[in-house]
This record gives sequence, structure tokens and C-alpha cells, in this order.
Amino acid sequence: MDVPATSVATDESQKNDYSVWAAPPVDVIPRIKKLMEGLRSEFGGPQLEPHMTVVGLVSLTKDDALAKFKAACDGLKTYNCSVDSWATGLYVVEASAKSSSTFGFKSSTPYMPHISLLYGDLTDEEKKKAQEKAYFLDESIDQLSFPITRLQLWKTPASDNTLTSWEKIAEYNLSPN
Repeated sequence: MDVPATSVATDESQKNDYSVWAAPPVDVIPRIKKLMEGLRSEFGGPQLEPHMTVVGLVSLTKDDALAKFKAACDGLKTYNCSVDSWATGLYVVEASAKSSSTFGFKSSTPYMPHISLLYGDLTDEEKKKAQEKAYFLDESIDQLSFPITRLQLWKTPASDNTLTSWEKIAEYNLSPN
């Protein structure tokens, strides 16, 4: 009797959604988390780790994602990030361009460096209130400046709106300037 061969996709051969994040320094994370928690207490939304998205969602196998992450990080140096009217410096755009190219990530909109403080579907009025509350919670947030010394590869399934299945897969320390 012949038994048909079956193949089972392992985690290494199964495609998942991945993102590359720039991680704020450990001493800055509590400040950003406090701001995020204050906004979430009023507007809801899932809890997430403070980060700046460098490459958005790409669907890859874990091995491919790790290889592309290593290649994208190779040669990148530490850079400074400054919050200035909710904007950042130019180097992060270059880091994103290199990483996005390596990952084959294409976006229909230009990359805008950002730190997501709150995830959710907010009306324009709620967004304005959230921005006002952010300044109330941390009135000098628009003067925050810090170095980006680490990039992280995260598994970020787009289908998980709770973000509970999101997990850090790898971290890379950038070369000093």
C-alpha cells in the first residue's frame, strides 16, 4: 500500500510578516512608554514597544528575513533622532531606503520617519485631542533627541490587531560613528 507523501511547513519555511524597527535607547524607553500609556488610557488601542519603523510589513520566511536583516544592517552606523514638530532627521530615511531595498519592500507612499505612540482608528478630532494630550503629558517631547544604536527584526503579523503575537526575532547593534 502506498502512502502519499505529505509536507508540513515548518516555521523556517512558512512565510510570515516581518518589520524592521529602530529601537530607542534603554534610558529613553520609559519616557516614551509613559506617554504611550497616557494616550492609551484615554483613546484605547493595543500596547506596543517604542520603536521607529524602518521597513514596513514584508512577507518572508524566517531564514530569508534574518538573512535580509543582516545584509541590510551591514555597514549602517549609529545615527541621531530628533523629535522636531513630530519629525526626525534625514539619516533614518537613508537607513530605511537601504533596508527597504534589501528587503524588496515597496510602498505606495514616501517613507515618513515616525515613532508610533498610539495604534487605533481615530477620527481627525480624536487625533487632534491625542496630540494635545501628548504635549500635556510631556511638554518637551518635541525637543527629545537620542541616538539610534540598535535595529530590530520583528515578526509582526498584519492580521493581529491586538499585537500580542508580535515578537522580536533579532537585534543588531549599529557601528559607532
